[in-house]
Amino acid sequence: MEEQEKLARFQERIDSGQKIEPKDWMPERYRKQLTRMISQHAHSEIVGMLPEGNWITRAPSLRRKVALLAKVQDEAGHGLYLYSAVETLGVTREDVINEYLEGRAKYSSIFNYPTLTWADIGAIGWLVDGAAIINQTMLARGSYGPYSRAMVRICKEESFHNRQGYEIIYTLAQGTPEQKKMAQDALNRWWQPAIQMVGPPDDNSPNSAETMRWQIKVESNDVIRQRFIDRTVPQAHAAGLTIPDDQLKFNEETGHWETGPIDWDEFWRVVKGNGPCNRKRIQDRINAEREGQWVLEAAAAYAKKQGKKQLTLTE
Repeated sequence: MEEQEKLARFQERIDSGQKIEPKDWMPERYRKQLTRMISQHAHSEIVGMLPEGNWITRAPSLRRKVALLAKVQDEAGHGLYLYSAVETLGVTREDVINEYLEGRAKYSSIFNYPTLTWADIGAIGWLVDGAAIINQTMLARGSYGPYSRAMVRICKEESFHNRQGYEIIYTLAQGTPEQKKMAQDALNRWWQPAIQMVGPPDDNSPNSAETMRWQIKVESNDVIRQRFIDRTVPQAHAAGLTIPDDQLKFNEETGHWETGPIDWDEFWRVVKGNGPCNRKRIQDRINAEREGQWVLEAAAAYAKKQGKKQLTLTE
């Protein structure tokens, strides 16, 4: 079959809502776009554990410790789902992880900001996971089967993370003046990174046209961002907090909240490796990889031993 005919049939399948599975024919660009997106998503889940993991021992109560521990554990599981999904595209987990450790792969820019207070853990759950759920709910309707199916379970767990974060922020906001100030300070610092994290504006997003044509994404960055803003602003007001944007206003005609300018210079500065914690995040992962090597070797030795036992029993 000629290449153009294959491409036409591929597009027909996507346009009719069929899922593309690993053994199906797919254009090389489709494979590369998915490999890029899924591996970045997997790295983001793993990197996201670092700022939160540092607060497990400092959580203010046993209940908060247990919830945060469960959340960090969930994020590790999300990373493993996604590394498995990217392997269905013909790449190895080791290769994509090495690209990250060598600084050649990207991950969500928002994890390059520090968590200075306990309220930042609330802000991550409320804002970061809140934006992630809206984005991932959209990805669950995407065209590639393994990626879209992974999103279904991940979204359910992210919903718990989001509620956990908002509860922390809301509780602080109803507490002492110092606690409310802490919650407001966290919102002030995380608001811009949160509205940036779903990606650059549509008119400056080099991959969006292709990924939307193939329905890897079914909605644009700007649509996802607006939905996040519309959902989050009333939540901030309900908690008695102020969105740090003096141009924020509700448009009665469109039914949407309108924000002031988004600091895209800051976004690109962080994406290009010059955020407050870029170097630390990579170094921490390199250290974890090196210090955990003995666990991988022990697990491989155990699996090999079990395999020999199984072989002996079947002979």
